[in-house]
Formats: sequence, structure tokens, C-alpha cells
Amino acid sequence: MSKHLIPYGRQTILQEDIDAVVQVLKSDFLTQGPMVETFEKKFSEFIGCENSIAVSNGTAALHLAAMALGVKEGSKVLCTANSFVASANCIRYCGGDVEFVDINPENFCIDYNLLKAKLEKAPIGTYQGIVAVDFAGFPVDFEKLRLLADQYGLWIIEDACHALGAEFLDSKGQWNISGNGKYADIAVFSFHPVKHLATGEGGMITTNSAELNDKLRTLRTHGITRDKTRFTREDGAWYYEMQELGFNYRISDILCALGVSQLQRMPQNLLKRRQIAVKYREAFKNLPIKMQYEDKNLKNAYHLFTIQTEKRAELYDFLKSKGVYCQVHYIPIHTMPYYQNLYGKMVLENVEYYYACALSLPMYHGLSDSDLEYTIAAVKEFYGS
Repeated sequence: MSKHLIPYGRQTILQEDIDAVVQVLKSDFLTQGPMVETFEKKFSEFIGCENSIAVSNGTAALHLAAMALGVKEGSKVLCTANSFVASANCIRYCGGDVEFVDINPENFCIDYNLLKAKLEKAPIGTYQGIVAVDFAGFPVDFEKLRLLADQYGLWIIEDACHALGAEFLDSKGQWNISGNGKYADIAVFSFHPVKHLATGEGGMITTNSAELNDKLRTLRTHGITRDKTRFTREDGAWYYEMQELGFNYRISDILCALGVSQLQRMPQNLLKRRQIAVKYREAFKNLPIKMQYEDKNLKNAYHLFTIQTEKRAELYDFLKSKGVYCQVHYIPIHTMPYYQNLYGKMVLENVEYYYACALSLPMYHGLSDSDLEYTIAAVKEFYGS
């Protein structure tokens, strides 16, 4: 067994991150304090959106997004099958139903043409919304998706948990960073340790809608408001009202301090991930490996570097023997027993083929040049190159 141990992803914590957390630990507020608002403000500045709402994790962000958009029993929502289960579960939490859409085999994201075909075949009003995922960091063209959604009166949730810092070029020649709220109604982010920005646990919701912003903030804290203009009565300065059933999905000042500190390094971290991707692409261009599509009109954030190989299991085991720990993202959601028991077995050929061949290689901004070269050499050794 190799002495190397290279994970597929991991966090990078610097002394400045530790100092930021310690400063909060010495302050008056560990939670519900000023650092939450600071994190939200700085995140909005980075993304270029009107409102950012910090929450306890990415799944909570998805749940609140679905609630704020009115998902309920009887709602039917279109969703990609290539994602972590939370992308679909958020609809089920609210009592809604999910209909899965196959992926584009080139970019591994929801297939626009298959989505359009579903909408054209169904009576107007069949579906309420769309959950589209920027898979592995690939930015979906939400301008194109918005035009389609508007034809059928649908809202859009952008699951940007993989795509902090990703961008696509719209028809006006303007770059759009994932989650900026220009085309999607709501976007969500995750700050799990393997993500671009790591707070341990944590998430963010972004929207340009003032109405949705107010709704999301109320739902985040038990459905409680302290806005006097919304009160049904007034008892005194201490008074608050629970006006609907919400959740405790708040995030602490401790985690937000870590987020603020790490956000300052996002430009260089994104650059490092893209440099890693360039080296992978160059190294593997003559191997029997398929890589995610890219072109000049998009900037992939590379949360993951996913490949497809007909020898997935063999390569996985070989790399593990060399101390290179890969992962598979993801087992298609529609194949999960829960969803098969709910909706029956279904066939989505593209995502099922993708899964059968998919492998995520080490990709994180703390990956050293030597570990990257070691990983590349191990892959080439497997293929006898």
C-alpha cells in the first residue's frame, strides 16, 4: 500500500481562519450576532445579488427555497437526476412530487431539450418549477432556462452548491456568476468542508426578490417576525409573532466568521482549481477518458473533476492501492429505493450510463503540485501510458 494519502476533496484552514473564529469566541455573540449579517453582505457583494440569507447547511437552503416558492402537496417539480439526493428531497419535504429529467451527456447537467419536450407534452399548469444543478461546477445557461420557464409560468431554483464562482456568458455578452439572481428565482450554496468555501456546515440562499428575501428570513427562524409593520397586535418592545410554521435553520457567528475569512481567498482558490483542471485535461487528452464539456462561454468552478471511464471499478481500486482516494458523484436519485417505491422504476439512459462510468478525481485548492502529478502518473500507469 502506498504511503500517499490523497483524498478527492478536503478543506484548507489557515491561521487567518483560526484567528477569525477565535475573535468571535471572545466576543459577546456566538450566534445571532453581527457576523451573520457581515457574511451575508460580503457574500452578496461577491455574487452580485441583492439578498443573501445564511443558513445551517445546503439542505436547509434547498428546503427553505422550496417552501418560499410555495411547494406543497400536489405541486409537481422537474429536477435533474444527477445530484445529491437533497436536490430532490427538498420538494418532498414540502409534500410535492418530483419528476426526474435526464442529463445532457456532455455536461452532465439537466438536458434542456428533454426538459423542453416534457413541458411541451404536458398540459399548461402540470408543473410548478424546475430544480437545476450546476453539476461539478459547470454553470447551467440559466438565461436559456429562464426563457423556457417563463413560457410555462415556472419558477427556478438554481442548486449552485458545486458552483461558487462559476460563470456563463449570456446573449448580451455579459458574464453571469452562479447565484446572482438575474435568471433564477432562488439559488442555494453549501459550505461543506469539500466545497470551495468551508465552514464545516453551512449554506446560503440568494435572491433578488425582496418578497422572497423576507419570506426566507422568517422561515429560517421558526416563522417568527419582529417587523412591527407585520404584527397583528402590539404588546410592547419585547413582542414578536410566529406567523407561520418555520424552522430553526440559523447559522452561528462562529461559522460565519470562518466564511468571511475564506471568502477573501475565493479568487485565488478558483484559479488554483482551474489550473488543476487544465493539467488534468492536458494529461488525459490521449487516454480513453471522457471529461466534462467546456468552452469559452463558461467558467467552470470545478468543485469536482469528474471523468468517465469504461474501467471505473478497476481504476478506482488501482488508484486506492496507490493512496489516491477517488469518489463517485452521484448514484442517480431516481434509482434510490425511496424514489422507486414512491414512483416506480424508471429508465434515464444518459444519467445511468454516466453513473456506470463516473469517477471524481482529487480536486481541491489545497492539492499540492506533487500530489497532482502523483495522481496523474497513477492514472497514466493504469492505462499503460
